Amino acid sequence: LQKYGYTHLSAGDLLRDERKRPGSQYGELIENYIKEGEIVPVEITISLLKRAMDQTMAANSQKNKFLIDGFPRNEDNLQGWNKTMDGKADVSFVLFFDCDNEICIGRCLERGKSSGRSDDNRESLEKRIHTYLQSTKPIIDLYERMGKVRKVDASKSVDEVFEKVVQIFDKEG
Repeated sequence: LQKYGYTHLSAGDLLRDERKRPGSQYGELIENYIKEGEIVPVEITISLLKRAMDQTMAANSQKNKFLIDGFPRNEDNLQGWNKTMDGKADVSFVLFFDCDNEICIGRCLERGKSSGRSDDNRESLEKRIHTYLQSTKPIIDLYERMGKVRKVDASKSVDEVFEKVVQIFDKEG
């Protein structure tokens, strides 16, 4: 990513970091949403993303390209993004890692053995898949209709997935 001039921002990491931050007014709220496999209210996620983007650009004005990981996840997220970032940021493309549900669950359960994440269990993961199908898939479909989705078959090996991602970034810049 750095090779292409992008700064990686993970919506999930920003939320988990905020949840752990002493004195955070959102910590408990974020924890409850994450545990239930639900999507955190857009105002919270957008404010964390915008703060991270502003801090990055304040430190180096050349760093104005971002790969935002795990966002937008639903219609509310998309509307919040459009309202807050209109005229400030353009979405070049959506990198969509397409993977079978059972493979995803297996990988997350494996990760759960060492991650310490409260949502790396079958119950939370099944809730997350339900949320994905109901809320996130329609957003992917919307970007697909706009010709902005770049799809990667994520059921393949790490090396094969990485190779496909490199091809996409080589083409997109």
